[in-house]
Amino acid sequence: MAVIALAGGLGAPGVTTSAMALLMTWPLLEGQRVLLAEADPDGGSILPGALQGTLDNSRGMRNLAVAGRQGQLGEAFWRQLVDVTDEASRDRLVLPGLYDPAHASAMEPVWKPLAAMFAGIEAHQHDVLVDLGRRGAFGASAVLAQRADVVLVVARTTLRSLQSAQVRVTALRELLGQTVELGLLLVDEGPFSKEEVRKTLGVPVVAVLPWRPKEARVLSDGAEQPRRFESSELMRSARSAAVRVQELVAIRRSRLAPPPPAPATVGRG
Repeated sequence: MAVIALAGGLGAPGVTTSAMALLMTWPLLEGQRVLLAEADPDGGSILPGALQGTLDNSRGMRNLAVAGRQGQLGEAFWRQLVDVTDEASRDRLVLPGLYDPAHASAMEPVWKPLAAMFAGIEAHQHDVLVDLGRRGAFGASAVLAQRADVVLVVARTTLRSLQSAQVRVTALRELLGQTVELGLLLVDEGPFSKEEVRKTLGVPVVAVLPWRPKEARVLSDGAEQPRRFESSELMRSARSAAVRVQELVAIRRSRLAPPPPAPATVGRG
């Protein structure tokens, strides 16, 4: 199991929509679950967006700030999760974000223990996707990126978005060092190719999602699903992206694994 953080730059590169696409297509074996945590200090958008306000703000990050001050973070965490599957299988879950950015300061003491909880959640057979939004990869919540296996910078293939992504990539390289895999997840709206972006930003392009506004609104705004949405180009690309991210996690953990012990030598008597 793994922790994957998604971060964006200026504008609206599509971080939350991309995270939702990964959540809904993440490959799961029996007994496994995947969780999307909205950790954007500017506030979450899934409750009023993808879930269309069907739930109130009674669950989410704000409650974890309160629980953290009371020493009850671990107990409260599981009560905040929302099942987003129609079958109520509880294998694709969301931790709703802050509904008021003014609450971001109250979260500052909680980010570090929450990052440790995400990193240790493997015992519960959960993968964790962390939506860091525009600012969440820096400041007090930067620990969420530092404790991740992979950090993906989401950008559209437009000049404005890529210039912003370049600034983010430079800052994240300094923040993360060599311990976290850093890559790009592109939304193919503009004229620049995957190879051009890779060469210019010097970071591997993990995946490219097609620019499909009608399909994306299902994930961002809870719009009615078009015909054959699950097999649409956007969702097929998201499935491929999820597999590639899992491969990156395996590469990273293999690289960081301690070397096997040297074979014992037996001397001659």
